[in-house]
Amino acid sequence: MSAEGVAPVWDAIVVAGGRGRRLGGRDKPALEVAGRSLLDTALEAVTAARITVVVGPKRPITRAVRWTWEEPADGGPLSALAAGLRALPRDSDVVAVLAADLPAVDADTVDTLVRAIDGDGVVAADSSGRLQPLLAAYRAEALQRALAGIGEPHGQPMRRLLDMLKLATLDVGSAAEDIDTPGDLARWQEGRS
Repeated sequence: MSAEGVAPVWDAIVVAGGRGRRLGGRDKPALEVAGRSLLDTALEAVTAARITVVVGPKRPITRAVRWTWEEPADGGPLSALAAGLRALPRDSDVVAVLAADLPAVDADTVDTLVRAIDGDGVVAADSSGRLQPLLAAYRAEALQRALAGIGEPHGQPMRRLLDMLKLATLDVGSAAEDIDTPGDLARWQEGRS
């Protein structure tokens, strides 16, 4: 954590690609929960970021972001994270990473993660202890070092990244729950909080 609990200047990467295979190919970032798209929910959660990079196809949004895409496309979340990191300035220190399928994430959650950064970073966990590596705050230097150690990120699991970093965990409850299946979507659209 920064001196006196002051949050460091930070940047954000929002992972908003993928094929939504378990959702029948639906565009997850465009899905609506509580009257707004999941991408808008993620972007609202990172409004305090100095720079926000969205990794995925361009969509209509209400704020300025940098857009990028992993090459080759559809390389998975680790490949998207690497592409997002390449799109940030070299002076990035702390990087908040969010998936665009987290219906309960908000600015307070992200701020808490950024302020709690320890070692190489801090990863959100839900109440059962399941880690959500796409809701985390990482030190940019640590991410770059780990990605260099992994080599080609295309098709690699996020677990490889986690195994290479010294990370704290933080229980953020339902903010770490994502939407992967039609059942998940139905529960959130029916008002689960």
